[in-house]
Amino acid sequence: FTGSAFGSAAIWQYESLKSRVQTYFEEARADWMDKMRPQKRGDFRKQVNSWWNNLTEGQRTVTGIIAVNVFVFCLWRLPGMRRIMFTYFTSNPSSKALCSPMLLSTFSHFSLFHMAANMYVLWSFSSSIVSLLGCEQFIAVYLSAGVISTFVSYVAKMATGRFEPSLGA
Repeated sequence: FTGSAFGSAAIWQYESLKSRVQTYFEEARADWMDKMRPQKRGDFRKQVNSWWNNLTEGQRTVTGIIAVNVFVFCLWRLPGMRRIMFTYFTSNPSSKALCSPMLLSTFSHFSLFHMAANMYVLWSFSSSIVSLLGCEQFIAVYLSAGVISTFVSYVAKMATGRFEPSLGA
């Protein structure tokens, strides 16, 4: 999984760079068109765009991860989703589904405090680590760390004979 994650991140990084270069040249050609178009209205939209543009690349990357974690957290609160959540969003070596929970449990938090603390820590170091690795490699590290830690959890549970489900990476 880790090899695939970093291989995909390298391809994504290359395509991202290629797209930025193409966009730069297209914007240079189309710059005069912007002066002809009327500006879009809406104070809320401008505020959101201003907030988004003031974030670092790392904070923008982590915003997506936080959104996924909050969405999964909300799914835990829906009674009709509990069975699916226990099957696919908790890691348990005695479960029928072994592979997908290794990844999906990375985004799973049952306690609001647990999720808030994890997301705060992620937010706090995101700018420096993304500037060092790039957003694509950071996501590969995040996903790989989740899968590897779940695998280690599987091994520890097998060694101790405790087969209860667990959440998170």
